[in-house]
Amino acid sequence: MTLAVLDRRHTIAKPGFNRWLIPPAALAVHLCIGQAYATSVYKASLVQHFDASLTQIGIIFSIAIVMLGVSAAVFGTWVDTGGPRRAMATAALFWSGGFLIGSLGIASDQLWLVYLGYGFIGGIGLGIGYISPVSTLIKWFPDRPGLATGMAIMGFGGGAMIASPLSAKLLGIYDDDFDTATGLASGSAVAKLFVTLGLVYLVLMLFGAWLIRVPADGWKPEGFDPASVKTKALVTTANVSAANAIRTPQFWLLWVVLFCNVTAGIGILEQAAPMIQDFFREGSTSTVGAAAAAGFVGLLSLFNLSGRFIWSSTSDVVGRKNIYVGYLGIGIVLYSFLAFQGSSSTILFALLAGVIISFYGGGFATAPAYLRDLFGTYQVGAIHGRLLTAWAAAGVAGPLIVNGFLDAQGEPGKLNAGDYRAALLTMVGILIVGFVANLLIRPVASRFHEEAKTPADGGSSDAVVESGHDVAVDKAGPLLVIAWIVVAVPLAYGIYETVVKAADLF
Repeated sequence: MTLAVLDRRHTIAKPGFNRWLIPPAALAVHLCIGQAYATSVYKASLVQHFDASLTQIGIIFSIAIVMLGVSAAVFGTWVDTGGPRRAMATAALFWSGGFLIGSLGIASDQLWLVYLGYGFIGGIGLGIGYISPVSTLIKWFPDRPGLATGMAIMGFGGGAMIASPLSAKLLGIYDDDFDTATGLASGSAVAKLFVTLGLVYLVLMLFGAWLIRVPADGWKPEGFDPASVKTKALVTTANVSAANAIRTPQFWLLWVVLFCNVTAGIGILEQAAPMIQDFFREGSTSTVGAAAAAGFVGLLSLFNLSGRFIWSSTSDVVGRKNIYVGYLGIGIVLYSFLAFQGSSSTILFALLAGVIISFYGGGFATAPAYLRDLFGTYQVGAIHGRLLTAWAAAGVAGPLIVNGFLDAQGEPGKLNAGDYRAALLTMVGILIVGFVANLLIRPVASRFHEEAKTPADGGSSDAVVESGHDVAVDKAGPLLVIAWIVVAVPLAYGIYETVVKAADLF
């Protein structure tokens, strides 16, 4: 019976609940699972500990990202019907459990256990955790869905900014011989790091699960008229099930759009540090040192984080289709300029790459709101889970394309700006495909809509209805302040550390 508290019916908000408690609940999860982008901190240490190749250790991250896409697609409907608390608690157990099993694998010199723990089990937690708060946020913020999802999904970008410096400091504590220059630490130190992160993430994610609520049927924000969405061409007041959504051309066009946007972004992210050094190489020596290159990576993280919030929020004003016209259309221009003029100035290079990555992050954050516009709120979490298979595919395609071109040009450390041109122009072609796909998106045909019905207990639908009532929220209380402090303090720490490192670039 204890587990019944996780059911959706026990998370329905009472009158007066403040909806601004929902973003920190979502951030509590996304700031934790965003650690997935900080694995480079201990990658070299695992290579040395297991006497393995970079490829063998890199498989850990690849498994996690593939499982993110698979679990989001497979469990999407389960997340929607069972409610966000059950999903967030499950994600916490899988993500934390993945770290603990991975720690055991490191301590016992069993690499397969790290694959199983962090990669497979942790990857399931990644996928469920990523989508678990999305539909809830959209239902609490029908007036500003882009702002709401942007706030949460920016946490995934911010998670790496927190985990990277924190992990380096913890490795220094756990290993007196930790080499900050090479980033090499003992296997036992990395095992202790995994245990620490696993336990900290468990507490923070369960805090988010405890905090989360769903709105009562018929609830709407003060002053919001549900009929106002009918004035926007692509925004529907109907609902489409996840099963029907994947039968529509709109879903697959948006899948192509996300795939193209992510593939182009990963093209820079995956190669960021060596790329800026190669662009400013004179003979065998680069004018950009290793510290400055690391600062560039940090700068891109900052652009990634801010783009998720700024551009997604902007989409509430200009519309989701128009914002993707910007992501892809301006991206085409920026990639072309980077290919031919990027080596003229480090500041110009950093600015071009930064804006491109802000579009990469913005594309992730805007996608759930775009889905809500097209398919309604009924099973938007499940539809989002299926859409994330585009991320998994792009995570494979992006690095393969870039690395394939670069391998054909020469050896790492001996490349220059011209060697990147073919790869960058290929990304331009990919963005053109996405640009056209976005232009082709139209409203979903009525034959795919669900029949209007009263939402049953169990959460098949939480759509705002015009006959519903409004509930005035209470004044900000201590819980609201505490919730935001819990997520804002680590996020501020991560931003500060990133800015300090990025300063080396200039």
